[in-house]
Amino acid sequence: MREIIFDTETTGLDPRSGHRLVEIGCVELIDRRESGRTFHAYFHPERDMPAEAEAVHGLSIQFLSDKPLFAERADELLVFLGDAPMVAHNAAFDFGFVNAELERAGRPPLDMARMCCTVQMARKLHPGAKHSLDALCTRYGIDRSHRVKHGALLDAELLAHLYIEMTGGRQIGLGLAAGTNISGRTTVILPGTATAPSRPFREPRPHAATPAELARHAEFVATLHQPLWHDSP
Repeated sequence: MREIIFDTETTGLDPRSGHRLVEIGCVELIDRRESGRTFHAYFHPERDMPAEAEAVHGLSIQFLSDKPLFAERADELLVFLGDAPMVAHNAAFDFGFVNAELERAGRPPLDMARMCCTVQMARKLHPGAKHSLDALCTRYGIDRSHRVKHGALLDAELLAHLYIEMTGGRQIGLGLAAGTNISGRTTVILPGTATAPSRPFREPRPHAATPAELARHAEFVATLHQPLWHDSP
């Protein structure tokens, strides 16, 4: 199964207010393992960079001044994404910005049915806890010491590790049969359940003690001093 873990950086919070996408980072998973393939790009936003946004991701308009427009790399991005499910932290935010840029570039929007949100997953798994990427990395023991500022590819890589842990970890199968539940998470099917694979019948092996073993046991019990079962009720 192919999945894309991705993150974006922007000039603000709402594309409907004129804010733009300035960075995207994508990590490919195959069967819940990183394949090594990524997509990463910076984009010129065609506007200024608010100081509060720059404080979050460190991307100045000077740095972005020679970067391509989103439309120039839109097709390359769409080829990388393919039709795979797409996983993001607070996914509605990232999908909103990507689709706004695709619309500007004259490309079809991403199908929202492809969206998987790790914030929503975390709320179900850990109700009442903090659900930021930093907090969840701490909960799952994922090293984020190299994360000084937000960065789309770095955050996508951290999210890939987090997503794998939130969906059962790398050893989820342990050689047992695997299935998929309605949330899309892989689950282990234990032997003896209705959905377990059929196995050849094996005759039960005898486990009765031999006369010699029974005799040795009786000799041992006779050596016990005041055994509990001799106590009066």
